[in-house]
Amino acid sequence: MKCIFHYFLFLLLEFSAASLEPTCNIKEQFEMQGLYKKGDIIIGGIFEVSFKAILPDLSFHSKPERWKCESLDFSTFQWALTVVLAIEEINRDQSLLPNITLGYRLYDNCMKLQVALRAAVTLIAGLENTVTDYNCKGLPPVVAMIGDPLSSHSIAISRVLGLFRIPMISYYATCSCLSNKREFPSFFRTVPSDAFQVKALVQIIKHYGWTWVGVVASDDDYGQYAVKSFHEEMSKFGCVAFSETLPIVNARGKILQIVNTIKQSTAKIIVIFSTRQDATALIQETVHQNITGRQWIASEAWSTSTFLATKENFASFGGTIGTAIRRGEIPGMKNFLLKIRPDFAPSNNLLLKFWETMFECKFVDNITNLNNSYLPDSKQCTGLEDLNSKQTSYTDVTESRASYNIYKAVYALAHALNNLASCENGKGPFENSSCASVTHFQPWQLMHYLKTVNFTSHLGERVAFDENGDALAIYDIVNWQMGSDGNVEIKTVGIYDKAAGTSQEVFLKEDIIFWNFPSGTVRKFPESICSKSCQPGTRKATRKGEPICCFDCIPCADGEISNSNECVKCPSDFWSNSEKTQCAVKEIEFLSYEDVMGITLTTTALFGSCLSLSVLGVFLLYRNTPVVKANNSELSFLLLIALNLCFLCSLCFIGQPSQLTCGLRHVLFGISFALCISCILVKTLVVIMVFKATLPGNNTMKWFGAAQQRGTVFIFTCIQSLICIIWLTTAPPVPAKNTNYQNTKIILECNVGSLMGFGFLLGYIGILACVCFVLAFLARNLPDNFNEAKFITFSMLIFCAVWITFIPAYISSPGKYTVAVEIFAILASSFGVLIAIFAPKCYIILFKPEENTKKALMGRAVTNN
Repeated sequence: MKCIFHYFLFLLLEFSAASLEPTCNIKEQFEMQGLYKKGDIIIGGIFEVSFKAILPDLSFHSKPERWKCESLDFSTFQWALTVVLAIEEINRDQSLLPNITLGYRLYDNCMKLQVALRAAVTLIAGLENTVTDYNCKGLPPVVAMIGDPLSSHSIAISRVLGLFRIPMISYYATCSCLSNKREFPSFFRTVPSDAFQVKALVQIIKHYGWTWVGVVASDDDYGQYAVKSFHEEMSKFGCVAFSETLPIVNARGKILQIVNTIKQSTAKIIVIFSTRQDATALIQETVHQNITGRQWIASEAWSTSTFLATKENFASFGGTIGTAIRRGEIPGMKNFLLKIRPDFAPSNNLLLKFWETMFECKFVDNITNLNNSYLPDSKQCTGLEDLNSKQTSYTDVTESRASYNIYKAVYALAHALNNLASCENGKGPFENSSCASVTHFQPWQLMHYLKTVNFTSHLGERVAFDENGDALAIYDIVNWQMGSDGNVEIKTVGIYDKAAGTSQEVFLKEDIIFWNFPSGTVRKFPESICSKSCQPGTRKATRKGEPICCFDCIPCADGEISNSNECVKCPSDFWSNSEKTQCAVKEIEFLSYEDVMGITLTTTALFGSCLSLSVLGVFLLYRNTPVVKANNSELSFLLLIALNLCFLCSLCFIGQPSQLTCGLRHVLFGISFALCISCILVKTLVVIMVFKATLPGNNTMKWFGAAQQRGTVFIFTCIQSLICIIWLTTAPPVPAKNTNYQNTKIILECNVGSLMGFGFLLGYIGILACVCFVLAFLARNLPDNFNEAKFITFSMLIFCAVWITFIPAYISSPGKYTVAVEIFAILASSFGVLIAIFAPKCYIILFKPEENTKKALMGRAVTNN
């Protein structure tokens, strides 16, 4: 009796406690399509199982009906079941989370953000009708979430989950914006970020030299972030011909405008960043208008879509290349899918819908709803139908891409939970080195272990997250090809591996890629450029108002070469060849002894030297004859030596200029000509003074004897020598390269160094010549035995005429002809003096010896008087 009393007392106290506990009731629940299994720890999930949603009437005249999701997609339903398979494997694995059973709660988002948010709120809030302090204790309804596959959905959901630090692992949301840990602190993903996808696509484009590319993107975060990154990457080597945005709502007018842009553009490469659903209208219109001759580049969101890769689309879209999520084979996946059976529990209503859709039937409980069904002639389902009899994408595990990412996401959570459960007290990562309890932990504590999770999958692939929660970037590169059975195959033709550790990240099997561009008997990849590369010798000239990839090719100017982009001036000692492709060493030009002109001038100079020496020999031989004696033999000998030096100094102007020859040529020229003119000037003075000496009482010759004559010549010559010394010590002539006359040649010449020094040298010779000419001209009619004054006048006239004409000829002559003109002036003036003064005397000595007597000389003097 006492025991019974105590038992009833216990029940009373328990009831009283429960009645005093504060409670609140859920007014209304969201009715969601999903899958559920009970467990110690529940993992949530959101999947796009249905791709059509019927919107409720929102007039609010009556209670709004719930969303209705239709058009179940078998392939995405397979994704949801991948979570079920992975969790069942983990529950059976005694090495991973022993004594802990994982459960799941998975929902269909119907591809609508509103439905996805309802699912997320339901997952984090729970489904209990009555919420009390008692059932608020322990673990939250879900400790983490798998999904959502869409980037735009993941952004919205992750913002909510981030407030509660509930981890979310997406298997398909690739928007690079989700890598921002400040905005999305609890977001992880097992699919690479679009930042890597864009790099992969751009590297493929760069590999084939496509610099003129069009881009089309969906009007959501996924598309717009991808386009922004794509523009940045393409600007490094190419241009975007056009950028169009696909409407989220199927607006035919906009689709027609995009297709028209594609048709009119010269870009042959079109990149599409879009989901399969958003790209469908564009692809259908492109096929309808029979647009071919384009190479389509697909983002991973539609590159492996068997819905789009069809025979009907192949004429326009055959050969499409794109990135794809890495494919991975899941052991036992197909057998698991074939063993699935319907479950009549309300929390597993998605299984019933799948079964009804697969076998086009209805279960008994749903017969009353047949009038509203999309299956007008439905039969009754038994639940015993054979899935082996159906060939659909549901049992196709050959393209396990998203499924493999989901599989990795579940195992990543399991490993993180296992690490949390394996923590040793006193060695934990939390405050005071504490650990979290696997039965009473908070989601933020699981976040710590998720960040550091690192394991190897059954395929040998390392699974880990970087500092942004992103997966390691590895993509398959796929190509749409026609199979032997007449169906389109999506064939893997390469990989993109960011973690390859080499400069090369894209690896392609070129020999198995199909190009939808026939060229004769073979198919080759297309060319897509706005302007062809400029030929060597030309440069790019950007067209006004057009991208930098559109340009004209303009020939480079003389002296410039190009690398097909821009013209570059050749170094000073080089000149461009006729094709403007390379700089050739300029031809070096100077007046050499091998030139015809050099040989001619050398021969002439040597002839003049020999002639002057011959005359000197004649004068020495006949030095005692009246003709030689009457012409001041000492000055004549000195004049002939000076003329010989004048002829020989011209040889210094021939040959390659050097420091020595540049100094010698002007010094020898200046001194020898100063000596020559000085001798002639003194001879002129002697003629004048001899005439004056014949006048009564004139003693002039007494003061201008032989010694004074030699001294005068010496002084005049020394003045020129002094000018040369000052010139050589201050700014001497030096060898120089002159490129002003001819672009293709380097003229080696002597730079005078100081124009003033050179001017003084020529000016002094000019002054001596002018004084000599004036005195000789004044003395031309004086009595003289051999008309010496007239001959001197004539020689000075020739001398001055030559050097006056020399100045303009010297200035206007190009290259080596400048030196030739100077040599010619030296030789002409030297020959003028030699012939004018000494030819008449030699003629008398050699051919009129009868006139070379004292008697004849006196007779001539009388005649002249």
